[in-house]
Amino acid sequence: MSPTSETAHGGRRLVIVESPAKAKTIKGYLGPGYVVEASVGHIRDLPSGAAEVPEKYTGEVRRLGVDVEHDFQPIYVVNADKKAQVKKLKDLLAESDELFLATDEDREGEAIAWHLQEVLKPKVPVHRMVFHEITKDAIQAAVANPRELNKRMVDAQETRRILDRLYGYEVSPVLWKKVMRGLSAGRVQSVATRLVVERERERIAFRSAEYWDLTGTFSTGRAGDPSDPSSLTARLAAVDGKRVAQGRDFGADGRLKSDSVLHLDEANARALAASLADTRFTVRSVESKPYRRSPYAPFRTTTLQQEASRKLGFGAKATMQVAQKLYENGFITYMRTDSTVLSDTAVAAARAQVTQLYGADYLPEKPRVYAGKVKNAQEAHEAIRPSGDRFRTPAETGLTGDQFKLYELIWKRTVASQMKDATGNSVTVKIGGTSADGRDAEFSASGKTITFHGFMKAYVEGADDPNAELDDRERRLPQVAEGDALAAEEITADGHATKPPARYTEATLVKELEEREIGRPSTYASIIGTILDRGYVFKKGTALVPSFLSFAVVNLLEKHFGRLVDYDFTARMEDDLDRIARGEAQSVPWLKRFYFGEGEVSGAAADAGNGDGDHLGGLKELVTDLGAIDAREISSFPVGDGIVLRVGRYGAYVERGEREQEGYQKADVPEDLAPDELTVEYAEELLAKPSGDFELGTDPVSGHQIVAKAGRYGPYVTEILPEDTPKTGKNAVKPRTASLFKTMSLDTVTLEEALQLMSLPRVVGTDAEGVEITAQNGRYGPYLKKGTDSRSLTSEDQLFSITLEEALAIYAQPKQRGRAAAKPPLKELGTDPVSEKPVVVKDGRFGPYVTDGETNATLRTGDSVETITPERGYELLAEKRAKGPAKKTAKKAPAKKTAAKKTAAKKTTAAKKTAAKKTTTAAKKTTAAAKKAAAKPE
Repeated sequence: MSPTSETAHGGRRLVIVESPAKAKTIKGYLGPGYVVEASVGHIRDLPSGAAEVPEKYTGEVRRLGVDVEHDFQPIYVVNADKKAQVKKLKDLLAESDELFLATDEDREGEAIAWHLQEVLKPKVPVHRMVFHEITKDAIQAAVANPRELNKRMVDAQETRRILDRLYGYEVSPVLWKKVMRGLSAGRVQSVATRLVVERERERIAFRSAEYWDLTGTFSTGRAGDPSDPSSLTARLAAVDGKRVAQGRDFGADGRLKSDSVLHLDEANARALAASLADTRFTVRSVESKPYRRSPYAPFRTTTLQQEASRKLGFGAKATMQVAQKLYENGFITYMRTDSTVLSDTAVAAARAQVTQLYGADYLPEKPRVYAGKVKNAQEAHEAIRPSGDRFRTPAETGLTGDQFKLYELIWKRTVASQMKDATGNSVTVKIGGTSADGRDAEFSASGKTITFHGFMKAYVEGADDPNAELDDRERRLPQVAEGDALAAEEITADGHATKPPARYTEATLVKELEEREIGRPSTYASIIGTILDRGYVFKKGTALVPSFLSFAVVNLLEKHFGRLVDYDFTARMEDDLDRIARGEAQSVPWLKRFYFGEGEVSGAAADAGNGDGDHLGGLKELVTDLGAIDAREISSFPVGDGIVLRVGRYGAYVERGEREQEGYQKADVPEDLAPDELTVEYAEELLAKPSGDFELGTDPVSGHQIVAKAGRYGPYVTEILPEDTPKTGKNAVKPRTASLFKTMSLDTVTLEEALQLMSLPRVVGTDAEGVEITAQNGRYGPYLKKGTDSRSLTSEDQLFSITLEEALAIYAQPKQRGRAAAKPPLKELGTDPVSEKPVVVKDGRFGPYVTDGETNATLRTGDSVETITPERGYELLAEKRAKGPAKKTAKKAPAKKTAAKKTAAKKTTAAKKTAAKKTTTAAKKTTAAAKKAAAKPE
């Protein structure tokens, strides 16, 4: 439907976009007669809990939010935080003559537009307005050329959302029962976690091999210049015609894959080097080939994330946040795309800049065309490029910081994509000689010269391997010919050791998921964010390290839900969803087959069962029989010498022997320990230390067992609640916990001291106005608290001895502001590539953080002062900058002062509520939070 001729000359038009920033930009291009308002993302979704489901629904519908018995009808509810915005949109629509739904042009954007239409129920003409860049011409063209809603795209997105809900809500509870409360499973999230775990398993199984070779420096005897060096360095390639073994010749078990290569050990290598000292060498062959390198395709979502990680140190999430701002402010085209196609307008703009900036010699005769390499790519989208029909150079944008860096990267890549190939020559020289003991030794050297840099003048792609040689790196060799004599200046023996496979980084995990055709480009950043937030993975530098918890989760899923984490099966599911989007498959029959194992449907749904025999059951059948899952067995991993690692409710620990028997040992495993670092030797060290749980006795009042533990923030005492204690909901009970004083230790603390610690905070009394004063122990030491006014105490003993009079005397003194002296930094990391200021690690109120003096970023789980690298520090700062400044909230009116008298029970409840709000560990997440996590689409 297109705008009517009547409204084309008058009337009021309501345009709804997704974000306020986009609304502001578009409003400036449309002018009077148009009201542009944001939906602020999704306005409705599947319910996050049974309380949000309308009362007319019962049973499984209330639990799932989907009526699986009636064609998987979803139960959509308006998000609580969007009700006010929906009312505003309805009011604006009531005053409008036309409605333009201008959400993003992808499946999710199409679904949001459909949801808006369903909720607003417009009685005026409705148009679907689409664009892939926010420029004046693009927006005006979109208004003039609207289209209908694409119901097939909506169906595909709805199917995806329902599938993710069924997967998450059916499989996550299995993890709660068999591993730990608060965990979540997801269609792509679980597969991504499995990839990281499998790589760590490879590292654990890896056995290093040592091998040696020789490096020779050979001289031509001529005076050298930059164009013709006088010497070259070559590596030993063969001895007596047998190739010398290199790292690639060894398997993960440390053994040679074949006997056809020569494995030199240190003694043989050194002996050979000595026997070659006086050998006369000659050039045996010179092989020269033309070198040609074509430019890289323009960015799509995944390649942008990978390159921003390599060159700017941005995580996937930070990259997308910065790109979103660039898009909304009209600097780049839509950043969620799997296409490498450039429009004719973009090609013309890029070619014009090539001529302008580099000259006609760098412009190919014909425009370059890049075919989509991604299966099921949405080719309606363009690649990510600068917006407009004339690209602004980075200097012309006025951008700064992270936005400037990312725009410059996109601009360079786009312009380079329309430049000529780089050309040159590659040369391989073989050098041979006979050793004193009669052995024939052949050395090899490779070189590359670039005679025309072409696109490399503008842009060279980075590499995931920090030791890899970039495309523009030249290696010049001397001009030599076959038969030339060379003198050996130096021959040295070099030792090497094979390395385990590298852990994934965000960039390489994104690349792996895409190559396996798992997930969609638009979801990779959120998937990586999810597995980090859930504690399945943590970072060491830029490497993604799986936690022991993820080993237990993946172990369970592989053994009992193998199909659901099978890589090919997950990729086929993605294919099926794309078939639904193209109208080649129907949503309901596919969901029936996947969930119930019914109907005749090809693709992944037909393989949803466990594959045993002729029967293929659906997801529902898989999660029904949980009796076969041994919780202890799936969470146990042998270390060696009778030591077993176990994943328990409170984290990972190692133990040896049987409980309640003599000689039993147990010790907690540090949260930030990489699984491949847990060797038998290290486990022995843990067991030898007093670092496990120390049973102190039983609380005579509550009857609960009291234990002392080593925690992330130091030693503490806590109580063990009965198994049937409600841990979530309104009646949830949290265990009492308290940090040990600095003068206490795990192996000496007594039950009496523990009970005294857990009695904190202690009510000291009330002041003249009836405000309660309490003595509390915090992460940064003992203090008094009166309302919002806190005062430090000089010693921990004062917590139990300070009187009301002494407390009032402290509050009578003026409050000390600031610190007596600035603390020195904990670590210096170098200069930030964005702000160009020195970055250091400091100790703050909420723990260690990195700062460049302008931006502060707290260290995350898995980061530590000892292991953090400069690149990781820059990444944390980049992510913090991408989020922008914290939003200010309106101050609430001060509450009226209440009477001082409160019952002990009320005090206890208040203290528990406060503690519950501050809880951040995965072990204390509520069921509602876990369900909400499981409900999120991937």
